[in-house]
Order: sequence, then C-alpha cells, then structure tokens
Amino acid sequence: MESLVLNAVEIRVLGALVEKEITTPDYYPLTLNALVNACNQSSNRDPVVSFDETTVVRALDGLREKKLALVFYGAESRVPKYAHKLQEAFMLSRPEIAALCVLLLRGPQTVGELRGRTGRMHEFAALEEVEATLQALATKEPQPLATKLPRQTGFKESRFAHLLGGEVHPEPAETAPRLEPATIAVRLENERLAKLETDTDALRREFAELKRQFADFRKQFE
Repeated sequence: MESLVLNAVEIRVLGALVEKEITTPDYYPLTLNALVNACNQSSNRDPVVSFDETTVVRALDGLREKKLALVFYGAESRVPKYAHKLQEAFMLSRPEIAALCVLLLRGPQTVGELRGRTGRMHEFAALEEVEATLQALATKEPQPLATKLPRQTGFKESRFAHLLGGEVHPEPAETAPRLEPATIAVRLENERLAKLETDTDALRREFAELKRQFADFRKQFE
C-alpha cells in the first residue's frame, strides 16, 4: 500500500474531525459550518488559520479520495455532515488517536506536552504510557504515523511529530531568543543616542581645533 501524504489543510481538517468526535460527540458528524469553525478556532491550534468553506471542501474531497473521511446524507438532517475514518484506516486505540490528534492540530510536541494536552480525549497515567503510545504510532502498519525528532540545541527534551504530511524537516533552532518589540525599540533608541554623543564629541574636537588654528593665525599679526 502506498503511503498516505496529506497537505496542510487536509491535516487540519482531519485533526478537527478527530477532536470533535471525542470531545463533542453529540454534535458529530459535523456540518460544513461546524467543521470550518473547528479548523479556525484559536484554542488548541498551532498555527491558527482562517479557512473558508471552499478550502475546507477541497480538503474533504482529498480526504475522501484517500479513504480518510466520508459524508452523511441522513434523513434527520437537511445538510450533509462529515466524519473521519482515521481510526478504522489504521486500527488506532484511544490513546493512539488522542496523541495523534494533538500532533495533527498543534504540530511537534514533547512527551510532557502531549500528556498535558490530551486530557479531554484520553488521560495518560504517566509519561511512560505516552512514550509507549508514540512508539506504537512509530511502528504502525501499513505506514508509520509518528517519529521522534532530533533534539534541538538548547532544549532538554526531544519532540515527536506525525508523519501524515510526509517526511518531517525540523525547524533550525534559533541562535538567540526573540526580543519583544519594546526591547527592540529601546535598543534602537540607545544606539541613536550613543551615535549622537559620538557625533557631538567629534564636533567639539573639530571646534577646539579650529579655535586653536584661529589663535595661531592671529598671533602672526600681533
């Protein structure tokens, strides 16, 4: 079986479907409007996005082609509703689906971050259980679903990422911490003042030299 590779929008749509099935089962499957809102919500998302309905529909079409989503036309609803088939496609346990969902919605995570962010979907008893779950995802058939990223310089723990978007290329570690805008403004102001002081000192020296030269010139006529 050829490995599934999803684009960024498909990943967000799939993650949102998985999350809502577990956390709000009474409203699942989701209408298109509910799914758009789930994709665009500002909490528990990284990055925060602003998809329109057309973008989400295209992603749903892609997921349906990959056998990871389906649409319901139930007699009780006048609008179609959407659901995922991720759990069935890979025979995932509740801990596995919870961990994978967070990776889909929030990007690479440490073991501790995963334990803290999966609580609404599954309560991991200990970090060891999270690690065992990640190992199971990393060896999942028909394709691995997670991988451990190289530990970045300056960080104590390694992070884990999902593989549904293909091979993961870790972002290079920042060589220096990001500065707040106010800090940058203060530093620029300090540099400006320092330059003014330097220029003023230079002008004073030039003026003193001109005074000396003028005094020498006057002496020639005394």
